Amino acid sequence: MRKNFLVTGSVFILIGVILGALGAHALKEALTPEQLASFETGVRYQIYHGFALLIMSLIDQATATHKKTVYYLFTVGTIFFSLSIYLLSLQEILGITLKLLGPITPIGGLLLIIGWAVNVYNFLKLKR
Repeated sequence: MRKNFLVTGSVFILIGVILGALGAHALKEALTPEQLASFETGVRYQIYHGFALLIMSLIDQATATHKKTVYYLFTVGTIFFSLSIYLLSLQEILGITLKLLGPITPIGGLLLIIGWAVNVYNFLKLKR
């Protein structure tokens, strides 16, 4: 499981840095300020959760079940949240309507929130 955390976290950060650079340079003129801000929110949350996955790989006090649950919640949540924001922000450039992705963003956000709640619950259960 540790390798999954390390690889997925690193891939999230790698892609986040690439997309952040794309947004700061290539997309700066192509998107409205609101679209660019939304795109940057997707990048920020992807990188945050990439780091969270890397940190979770180092926490030995977490049980295997706790880690597995958080891994899937963070991974699926980040993909739903960030990818839907990227696609919604870029739909005009891509020339397609992706409004149907609108509900995916909050589902991804909810999965991330649940992942953090699972962390809080399990860390509170730790014995000293």
